[in-house]
Amino acid sequence: MTKGYSYNLKSERDFESVNVARYVKERAKHFEVAIDPDAAAAFREGKITDVREVLKSEDIFKDTKKGIRPSEKELIEAFGTSDHLKIAEIIITKGLIQYSEKYREEQREKKRRRIMELVRVNCIDSQTGHPLPIQRIENAFKEARIAIKDGKTAEDQLQDVLKELRKILPLKMDTKKYDLSIPIKFASYSRNIIKQYGNVLQEKWEGDSLSLRIEVPAGLSEEFFDKVNALTHGEAQINEIR
Repeated sequence: MTKGYSYNLKSERDFESVNVARYVKERAKHFEVAIDPDAAAAFREGKITDVREVLKSEDIFKDTKKGIRPSEKELIEAFGTSDHLKIAEIIITKGLIQYSEKYREEQREKKRRRIMELVRVNCIDSQTGHPLPIQRIENAFKEARIAIKDGKTAEDQLQDVLKELRKILPLKMDTKKYDLSIPIKFASYSRNIIKQYGNVLQEKWEGDSLSLRIEVPAGLSEEFFDKVNALTHGEAQINEIR
């Protein structure tokens, strides 16, 4: 049993959907192991030290999808050992990670969700000035047939996505600035939470209150108001700087 997993490569579907680390020893000789790709990245970075936490199976393959395994002689000739865990470490460290289509699709969906959240946070409806509900953004994604690019981060794709969404939605990227006066009895525990909503431009103590000037992404303005009022039981003063 592989540590951390109860996964076994048995069916054809298992082999087709698995992610692989592939190591080429010579032109005609290559070796593979079935892996968790996120754990493999962590192993390469030194965040995971036990290779068994990376492996879906401790088997070494010549072709994982076909289930073809090398002989012990071939392993010794290539790696100087037949110890599967030692060989797996070499393959994962020096080899190329090959992602299954299932994994790629999962990553695209995560990136799509991240881009939608960036739109929600940073944009407002240019006609009403109100934040955009996530469902409205998701519907616009579908209508615009937004294609997520594997090789770019969500942040790097945002401007291209906004260009397409503006054909459907009245989008405007904006920020809002607020002056806050928070009674001292709420300041200590609310201060750090409030700072998470934007960029603090000014901060000072004035008598029995904490004064903050903060710049908040426009899409978070209503959520920001609600949070400040909840933290201070409605006793904070909030003024928008226009």
